[in-house]
Amino acid sequence: MGDWLADFGLFLAQLTSLVVIVGLAVVVVARLRSEAGSDSRLKLEELNRGRDDRKRRLRLAASEPGARKRLIKAFRREDKGRAKAGKSEKGDQERSRTTVWLLDFHGDIRASGTGRFAEEISAVISAAESGDEVVVRLESAGGLVHAYGLAAAELDRLREAGLTTTVCVDKVAASGGYLMACGADSVRAAPLAVLGSIGVVAQVPNVHRLLKRHDIDVEVLTAGRYKRTLTVLGENTEEGREKFLDDLETTHELFKRHVAKRRPALDIRRSLPARSGMAARRSTGA
Repeated sequence: MGDWLADFGLFLAQLTSLVVIVGLAVVVVARLRSEAGSDSRLKLEELNRGRDDRKRRLRLAASEPGARKRLIKAFRREDKGRAKAGKSEKGDQERSRTTVWLLDFHGDIRASGTGRFAEEISAVISAAESGDEVVVRLESAGGLVHAYGLAAAELDRLREAGLTTTVCVDKVAASGGYLMACGADSVRAAPLAVLGSIGVVAQVPNVHRLLKRHDIDVEVLTAGRYKRTLTVLGENTEEGREKFLDDLETTHELFKRHVAKRRPALDIRRSLPARSGMAARRSTGA
């Protein structure tokens, strides 16, 4: 009898574990599908209407209970009036007002939001009309050179399409973030926002001496003189170090040319090189 109970208890434990594992797998798959679906959709929000709705809710919350019905009726009359005004407009008539398109870009070190940002820009370019404006709320402390170079090129598309572009910086647009910001027609920054940092920085850890101390040899084989300049595991050479620094200087010059072309009023020669900012990351890691 005791053996039977022990076997039954073991069976229940195994069955419970199996149910938990299957449940977790279903949850993970469902979450991945939902994330994949959300990444493929663009969400448009009419800010004016949203603000009107919030204003109405606040007015209702602040009013006396007896006055709320009158307010609700007044809101309905306003909505009907707007609907009638909208129907009376001719379809081929020019719009009496312009549209301001608002985009957000919150950049990490990899500028991982560039893909979605590019889709949003493509959608705006296809839908915008003459006289429209694009406002980009930008926040980024910089990151990888190639990633932010692509992000800046995406923002350049707005100017090339003839759309007036304004970048707003509430906190920081440094290094790669500034590389993007300077492509706009105008930049508006909060009083204490960090803006600028035109420079390039790279750091490559090296554990060669630690490995050598423990009698561990690492062979780095390359085809091509500068296929690998600095390495994490092998012994770095002065020639490789000089080539690495030369690459950084080249990137810095490209950065300055980009800024000077889009900000001709800026005296780029007087700008100080940044000690931190856009990272030039090697394939070995940085």
